[in-house]
Amino acid sequence: MSDFCFKTLNQRDIKVELKNIGFDEHYIDNASNKFRYINLKIFRLTIPQANILKQTALSVGADCAVNKGVLTNQVKYSDCILGGSYSQIKTIINKLKFQQFSMPKLAEELDRLLERNHPNYVPKMVGILNLTDNSFSDGGLYNNYESAVRHLNELIEDGADIIDIGAESTKPNSELVSADKQLEKIEPILRYISERNIKIPISIDTRSSVVAKRVCDYGIAIINDVSGFDFDNDMINVVAKSGVKVIIQHSLGTPENMQNNPVYENLIDDIYLNLNAKVKKAIAAGINQEDIIIDVGIGFGKTQEHNYELIKRIDEYKSLGCEIMLGISRKSFLNMQNSPNEEKDIYTLALNVLAIERKIDYLRVHNVKIHKKLIEIMKNFKEI
Repeated sequence: MSDFCFKTLNQRDIKVELKNIGFDEHYIDNASNKFRYINLKIFRLTIPQANILKQTALSVGADCAVNKGVLTNQVKYSDCILGGSYSQIKTIINKLKFQQFSMPKLAEELDRLLERNHPNYVPKMVGILNLTDNSFSDGGLYNNYESAVRHLNELIEDGADIIDIGAESTKPNSELVSADKQLEKIEPILRYISERNIKIPISIDTRSSVVAKRVCDYGIAIINDVSGFDFDNDMINVVAKSGVKVIIQHSLGTPENMQNNPVYENLIDDIYLNLNAKVKKAIAAGINQEDIIIDVGIGFGKTQEHNYELIKRIDEYKSLGCEIMLGISRKSFLNMQNSPNEEKDIYTLALNVLAIERKIDYLRVHNVKIHKKLIEIMKNFKEI
């Protein structure tokens, strides 16, 4: 039997553990960065850039994986995986500032990424108000004025931070709903909110720029475009001119065809690069980066395996520099289509624990009440 005793440490507990062994408390914050490990994937570097990054990483005791063809000059570009402690990456950044081949620009972007954090993280609950006849979980329940208003007030009472209102179902195989029909259902609710001076931020779930332009007159806070600007070319301009926040979601295809054998070359990277391009397009159109929320689009052109992989790796999308929303509530990938909503909510809640642990900014849910209770419980584990 060994004379030594070991214990694996979680990175989030390193400051407590340093204090427990009697480490100098004045240096704990700086020292903890040496135990905070980071792995970054950097796409499409040129051969000189990849070589400089790798050699710089090795010089500080970190490492950088590159395509094997980099050493023999057999490839034009290489994706790279840079890994090391927070302190090592900061040192690499400082060294890159004095290199050629646009490496100072890379250093600037890496530095910005490392400094991005959530010091007072509490996820926002986005309560769903469907005004549709055929939504997958509650279609028809709130499609008249009285029931919609009642549910709006229930969501507010349950603690929703935002209400997401939609009048067009975008579940698989659903059909287009005209802008006029959407507005016919949405506007009375917005008038109710305005007349009663209800202050809760409102998000409108629509792919139509016509709807988006009209609802902005009511002072809504967010446009939630599940097509990510793909459905309506004018949507990006409407959002830019209005100054509201926008949720840019990834979707493979349209609701009519998105679940017809969705295929990706590399699921995580394909969606990442797609959203990255859309974020850049939005910024170029005049939308502030801090006003962009990204959504990987669970169930929108994804198999069950795709959905679970995205949830597991959702925090990788933080590198896009935008807030993240995750919407998994009651969706069909849970394989519970014939179960009551109360049962679906239990498994939605369980999966959203993972999202909260990964510090995702917005959770779009049907049952706000149980999620607010979950947050209160998780505060005891210092996840929030």
